[in-house]
Amino acid sequence: MTQVPGSHRLLLLLCALLLLACTPTPQDGSALQQSAGGPLKVVFVYIDPLGDRGWTWAHDQGRLAIEEAFGEQVETSYVEHLPQEGDPTEAIRALAEQGYDVIFTTSFDFIEPTEQVAQEFPKSWFISISGDETAPNLSTVFGRMENARYLSGLVAGAATQSNTIGYVAAYNIPEVVRGLNAFTLGVRVVNPQAQVHVRYTGTWFGAEQELAAAHTLLAQGADVLAQHQDSTVIQQAAQEAGVLSIGYHSDMRRFVGDSVLTSAVWDWRAKY
Repeated sequence: MTQVPGSHRLLLLLCALLLLACTPTPQDGSALQQSAGGPLKVVFVYIDPLGDRGWTWAHDQGRLAIEEAFGEQVETSYVEHLPQEGDPTEAIRALAEQGYDVIFTTSFDFIEPTEQVAQEFPKSWFISISGDETAPNLSTVFGRMENARYLSGLVAGAATQSNTIGYVAAYNIPEVVRGLNAFTLGVRVVNPQAQVHVRYTGTWFGAEQELAAAHTLLAQGADVLAQHQDSTVIQQAAQEAGVLSIGYHSDMRRFVGDSVLTSAVWDWRAKY
């Protein structure tokens, strides 16, 4: 496996501490009120399976934190791995019809269906992750992940020896490009000679497309791989190729090993 030069270890440590400092601490949940006649019914709509070890896994840690914080005051459930192809509106509508008090929809792909169903069910509260429209019963949640992306770019720029860094991205949309730009800025601060090569997959979660993009970038000489995908496929491909990687969504080192230098982590527990 490629080793990180000793002169860069201090930078890695500093970036790790900064990433940790940016992670919010779970708050006390005493303010939540039970719905009349029973616990608050909360459901999460996931685009990927729980086992993705990335985006959906991180959201489910938030769901579990709700249960731990509020106990019998809440009742949570989830729907996982809704197909990226097709219209999720009916699945979201079915949950509203079942009487859920709060419905979290956790994908960019769910924004418009959530807005539509929220209009039909004013007594339920909808929370759209990465949405941009609000209503009396619809709110949005996201975070300034570009800050952590910038820090992880510092790490990648310091670690590369070939000055070629690969970045596997899902879609050419603002959410993805914003993180890519921040990452690239971080790379350039510590290593102006390094270049970030990007491949788009057209999917949030697709092992075949992700592996194809990773292999293309490796063939171009990348010795560090980063990504905006929902799983650990890129990190595993990097490890198998003997190069380093930067994780996303969760601390992917815990799943893949020390070939993962650091990760830009979503900690949804505090927000939920």
